[in-house]
Amino acid sequence: MLTLFHPASGQVDACPVERATNAILHPWLKTELRAILADLPELPPEAEACWGRHFRDWGYVEEAQLPREWPLVRLILIWDNLAGHHTPDMVDWLISQGIVPLYTPLGGSWLNLAESVQRILVRRALSGQHPQNAAEIMDWLAATVRGWNADPTPFEWGGKRWQRRQRQRQRHKLGGSCGYTRRPIRRRWWTEEHKKRVCSST
Repeated sequence: MLTLFHPASGQVDACPVERATNAILHPWLKTELRAILADLPELPPEAEACWGRHFRDWGYVEEAQLPREWPLVRLILIWDNLAGHHTPDMVDWLISQGIVPLYTPLGGSWLNLAESVQRILVRRALSGQHPQNAAEIMDWLAATVRGWNADPTPFEWGGKRWQRRQRQRQRHKLGGSCGYTRRPIRRRWWTEEHKKRVCSST
């Protein structure tokens, strides 16, 4: 399922397909990104002085990439570090549109939130179902995406789940009882004499 996910709004642009080759992915991606860019407001003149509006702010050496003038950054695209995502034609097109491609580390596709949303959507679409063919699966996925976008869930960093994890790290588990303390338990350092007494009594 080709997927674009906007974490702040929770909106998903997705297209179920039988295969996801570059010949299928790249044209679809360009169409979707053009539509997103068309909906963005024009950058104000003062944007040029802001950090993050230049490709060099994101580690790109501008002179080595495109001979023409580089546009200001309008969008950030996070995707997997696959060879097909580094094709010169695709990268040059992204840069020419003011889109910064940022790649997750090798083996770190789970860092891309689109992967997380895909797992949620696939589970909702196929859980307890018994599809008979690929077309049926694609129809269910498309319907699930429409249902998601009718009431999307925004994702945020430092939200309630993160806060719960922080609180959990501040508590200290007591054995297998799952009781917790608010401060770590002091570990008793045994002296050699204490060790001898324990060994002699066993």
